[in-house]
Amino acid sequence: MAEGIAKKILASNINIKSAGVESHGINKHAINSMHEISISIVDQKSKIVNTNDFNNFDLIITLCGNAKDRCPTFHSKNTHIHWDIEDPATFKGNIEDTKNKYAEVRDVIFKNIHHLKNILENV
Repeated sequence: MAEGIAKKILASNINIKSAGVESHGINKHAINSMHEISISIVDQKSKIVNTNDFNNFDLIITLCGNAKDRCPTFHSKNTHIHWDIEDPATFKGNIEDTKNKYAEVRDVIFKNIHHLKNILENV
């Protein structure tokens, strides 16, 4: 969801990549949640973090508590920001509650990326 939102909100000259510590494919609830705000992520792929690429990035943002604990340590020139956002894929509930959880997390990510955009525009 973060990649889709970032590509929609941030300037087109910013190279946006997303990856995780595991690859699970695109979650149908994430696709549906993003569709609600007119952002398609159906063509996105779940990718594994490639630690060799870290030095190529100016900014690395990790999401979700376990990502911070499981991600490699960053020893490079890049800036690292962590957003401690609940991973909706770990949520257990009925269909409606799951839909609401994904929307809640999506909206937090949207707000954070919009805030990041404001910071980047004022640098």
